[in-house]
Amino acid sequence: MTPATRRQHRRSEPRSAAARRLAAGALAALALAAPAAGRTQDGPAALQELIQEWSEVRGARHPLPLPEGVDERYADRLESVSVERYEQERRELEQIAGRLARIDRAALPAPERVDAELLALLLRDRIAELSFRSYLMPLGSRSGFHFAFASLPETGTFRSVQEYDGYVAKLQSFFEHTLGQIELLRAGIAAGMLLPRVILEGYDDTARRHVVADVLDSEFYAPLQRIPDTLPAADRERILRDGTAAIRDSVIPAYRAFADFLAREYIPAGRGSIAASDLPDGEAFYRHRIRRYTTLELTPEQVHAMGLERVDELRAAMEAIRAEVGFAGTWEEFLAFLREDPRFYVSTPRRYLEAVSYAAKLMEGHLPELFGRLPRTPYGIRAMPAHVAPRQSAGYYDRGAADGSRAGWVNINTSQLDSRPLWVVRPLALHEGVPGHHLQIMLALENDRLSEFRRRNAATVFVEGWGLYAERLGTEVGLYADPYDRFGMYSYQIWRACRLVVDTGMHALGWSRDRAIAFMADNTGMAVGPVTAEIDRHITEPGQGLAYTTGEIEISALRRRAEERLGEAFDLRAFHDALLEGGALPLSILRRRMQAWIDAQAERSPRTGGTTAGTAGTPVR
Repeated sequence: MTPATRRQHRRSEPRSAAARRLAAGALAALALAAPAAGRTQDGPAALQELIQEWSEVRGARHPLPLPEGVDERYADRLESVSVERYEQERRELEQIAGRLARIDRAALPAPERVDAELLALLLRDRIAELSFRSYLMPLGSRSGFHFAFASLPETGTFRSVQEYDGYVAKLQSFFEHTLGQIELLRAGIAAGMLLPRVILEGYDDTARRHVVADVLDSEFYAPLQRIPDTLPAADRERILRDGTAAIRDSVIPAYRAFADFLAREYIPAGRGSIAASDLPDGEAFYRHRIRRYTTLELTPEQVHAMGLERVDELRAAMEAIRAEVGFAGTWEEFLAFLREDPRFYVSTPRRYLEAVSYAAKLMEGHLPELFGRLPRTPYGIRAMPAHVAPRQSAGYYDRGAADGSRAGWVNINTSQLDSRPLWVVRPLALHEGVPGHHLQIMLALENDRLSEFRRRNAATVFVEGWGLYAERLGTEVGLYADPYDRFGMYSYQIWRACRLVVDTGMHALGWSRDRAIAFMADNTGMAVGPVTAEIDRHITEPGQGLAYTTGEIEISALRRRAEERLGEAFDLRAFHDALLEGGALPLSILRRRMQAWIDAQAERSPRTGGTTAGTAGTPVR
């Protein structure tokens, strides 16, 4: 289907579908509106009931890991997928949103008011996502049900009969689940909701790599090889027997069927345009994605301009380092030097992991200078699984368990080491580990002063904005004394700033894939291979890449505001503690919380004109 045909398709969309979208938007807006007082007898109890219903709707239907974790009650099943199931979810969430709007939020205690506002935003965004039928495109360049399912052998602890039984049950139901996903993708083809052809070349290999001749060679067999001897012998025998049969009769045939479907039907049908705005209702869909991932009301043009401004600032800082090291050549020659000089590379995954680990340990020693509270949960650093590495970014974080049963893990991409320079390992370690994702996420999960709802639901703009801000904290403790390490930090910063430019460029402003690749490669210093994978990621995940720099800009602005208001009374450790103690919040709520904290510190400090002294870390809900 050509872009022109899609535009015609949007104009001729059945009135019932358009009306459904309008109704969803109206209900979502209703959930966010300030409700009239006196509409409920027991606001806190009613709110908790709605939160529980939200969790039930999400948890029961999404038993593979969500950002907020897995509901253990559904650990033995896979998600039900069909158009009818998603329509039913939308109706249920609209009903919850309508009831939420009848709660008098002004009468709620302060923590519950934040919970109510957060729930309203989550409902708004999920209802909109379902109304735009994005569930008809459940795949990404590095994401999809087949990627998520393949991660199961690495994400479990596999210590109990119950966990093994849940694992085997998932293996047994995977073939049926895959058939449902295929039918959903066929519905996407019919509706014009499908991925661009340009990023689908070889995509069937992501499924076909799991089609093995011998069950013993399957990655899914690994947990069956380490069944603890402490489990009863009869259970061990049953788990091994049933698990082996499930891999042979369900998992391998499912991946074979999915790979064949991709090669024969889906990839040939791929759309010609890369722009989200060329999807049915695409312009409104992309505006929704901007709002969902930035939590702000911004136009594509505003985001694009913000990105260009930040790219210019960071490019100037990188040019200054070229002068600092005395490189006599041009910018392009300097980038070529950084990409090609052997001193900046290692030849084995182990040495690369050692470099990342060393950077992380250096930072750990400085954490007490920057934070008053640190997480109890430890973390480790390991190589990313081979089946996801070729299409994955430089690293990602798997959260630990607040009860101490599982450590957090920083997963590092050790593939294509000739395109992974050492001058980026310090910002990489700081972003994914400490003081980035591990510190922020585990502090929230361990914080029993927050509701369970707040601890587990996280705004991407805060999580990734904090990760990007955390990279810069290395400058405050001397981790970037080497100019090349500092160049790497700026390279990672500009990498995320470029996302504002290329994401809006491709999805709203007519940019081609080649133009986006060239823009990012020319400005970041990174090799074309990782840049291409990055661009393809943002083609298939419109809007997600906008969260990082948007969040970092907001967090940095809040810090400047606190520094200017408090002057010598500003305490960086207390600021960081206050910022993180509320959990990962949308920016509108974060601004309000931190402004209240700044005001409270100003009132308590004699140096800012306050009348009484107090602790710098006074909690603000």
